[in-house]
Amino acid sequence: MGTRIDKVAWLYIAEGKLLGARSKGKELFYIPGGKREPGETDEQTLVREVEEELSVRLQPETISRLGVFEAEADGKAAGVKVAMSCYFADFEGELRPAAEIEEYLWLTYEERDRVSAVSQLIFDRLHELGLLL
Repeated sequence: MGTRIDKVAWLYIAEGKLLGARSKGKELFYIPGGKREPGETDEQTLVREVEEELSVRLQPETISRLGVFEAEADGKAAGVKVAMSCYFADFEGELRPAAEIEEYLWLTYEERDRVSAVSQLIFDRLHELGLLL
């Protein structure tokens, strides 16, 4: 049995484009979010991680689940998988890169090669749903 990294991700789509973030020193963009701290719910993790990374506050009452996506983890040993629980949510505040984030940008489906394997699966699903251009 391989290792599994459990993460949550915030799906924010505007005008058919998905918000992506890139950490300092990294090539690939990822969907904002991160790993749970002990005892945190998905929603608590999502709110905390997004605020740490992008300086905005998610509105907990607007959080809705899309599903869980699993793939090989980027930059990890063979057999290491990442499982990403994905949620939509509205926010308040102004998007601003913080912590380890160098930049954020709006990604279209055609740019799915700029994200990790698990994010590509999410891009595929959002595209199938007609949410991502």
